[in-house]
Amino acid sequence: MTTNIFSLLESAAQRWADKTALSDDKLALTFAQWHDQAVRVATLLRTCLKEQTRQAVMVFVDRRIEGLVGFMGVAASGNFYVPIDSRMPAQRIGLIAQVLRPVAAIATTQADLAALDTIGFNGIRLAYEEAIQGEANHQLIAACLRDTIDLDPVYSIFTSGSTGVPKGVLVSHRGMIDLADWLVETFGFTANDTLGNQTPFYFDGSVKDICICLRAGATLHVVGRKYFSFPKLLVRMLNERHVTATLWATSAIVLVGNSDIFSIDVPRHLRFVSFAGEAMPAKQLRVWQEALPQTRFVNLYGPTEVTVDCTYFEVVRQFPDGAFIPIGQHCANKNVLILTDSNCEAKQGEVGELCVRGTGVALGYVNDPTRTKQSFVQNPLNNRWPDTIYRTGDLVRVNDCGEIEFVSRKDFQIKHKGNRIELGEIEAAANALPTVAEAACVYDRERERIVLVYATTNNEDLEIVPLLANRLPRYMLPEMVVRLEAMPHNLNDKIDRTLLATTYAAP
Repeated sequence: MTTNIFSLLESAAQRWADKTALSDDKLALTFAQWHDQAVRVATLLRTCLKEQTRQAVMVFVDRRIEGLVGFMGVAASGNFYVPIDSRMPAQRIGLIAQVLRPVAAIATTQADLAALDTIGFNGIRLAYEEAIQGEANHQLIAACLRDTIDLDPVYSIFTSGSTGVPKGVLVSHRGMIDLADWLVETFGFTANDTLGNQTPFYFDGSVKDICICLRAGATLHVVGRKYFSFPKLLVRMLNERHVTATLWATSAIVLVGNSDIFSIDVPRHLRFVSFAGEAMPAKQLRVWQEALPQTRFVNLYGPTEVTVDCTYFEVVRQFPDGAFIPIGQHCANKNVLILTDSNCEAKQGEVGELCVRGTGVALGYVNDPTRTKQSFVQNPLNNRWPDTIYRTGDLVRVNDCGEIEFVSRKDFQIKHKGNRIELGEIEAAANALPTVAEAACVYDRERERIVLVYATTNNEDLEIVPLLANRLPRYMLPEMVVRLEAMPHNLNDKIDRTLLATTYAAP
């Protein structure tokens, strides 16, 4: 029985010892090297912690592969890792540390160490380069693995909290192991695949790349930031690296689709493309479908609290402009419930909140029992035994084809001029307009007006309200429209609606 994600790396190192496991623009490691270095990190960490287990260890990450060595070293030591963005403001690192109470941190650069000084970190500090040169005590690590159960935590990824205090989602080994099994078995990944990683390692979407790499023996290549500023270089790099699969944020798919690069060149080896993080507009996806007709396209949906994904939809038909791609059906070993405000199951076509049960449901929020109890609750449809579900806050419905469709966030739903409105419906209509690259809505409650913010592919203004009048009822038309050169995105590569609301709408 596999109870620790590190066991997948052990198996991979035995099966594909000399195959490249990880690479970036500067460094590459085989599976055997990855395993060896992770054991050395684990040995030093375990020794320094005097055999403490199930403790939080911060791992500084960037667009480099060293962080992945740190992740596996922490897992092998019987503790759980917390990715820390090396470019993150010191104030946020400090807030995370206050919530987390970490016992150790793994730093790669002097800037990482300086950040620890800034927040007054007094735990154990491990310098990556020194750690991988240390002793490898395989017996000690084997004992750690024997002591791990699959419901022990493997990682915590922090998301923004509405109170200003970040929430640390705590995920178990079983959740990550199940995700690895499901991805490989469902989509047929093998050791012949090369993954082009776009999602930052402090964002849960990157866990999919790690899982596929460990479980299937695929090579994981970290795509540098610069490539997304120059799509021509991006496509060239994907071809040179023979990248066969990408599991990217929706925003990255939209950015490349809007660049018109496919009229010049296409990623010739790409057989699988998935997208996640935000609703995918059909218009932007069609650019990819037409350029890569033999490629599989899959919409993956799920919040951090359910171990990355809980539903999926393989796109096998065309959708009209203005539509968003469905999120489909539940993943293996996870159930989804659609509950109305009265906690009854929604009927087909009726909008309700999507809730999730199964082994992927997170253990809760680190050191935050109040918010854990608010979101991780007893299944209201079952009062016979403890049955925890996670309430996602996402509003969905089942369409006529039996597919789940994302409608909006509960906090995107407003009451305006006596009408209940989903801001996501306005965004969908705006995104369908020919030259719109991205669009988002916020609500100015003080002035009672809908604000639409958008960017275009040609950087020219649109008479957008008359165009929307052909698609939306009058009461849904925005009263204020703002065009930006580019839409702002947060650290998770989602449109930064918090920034938009702060700038253009009063609470």
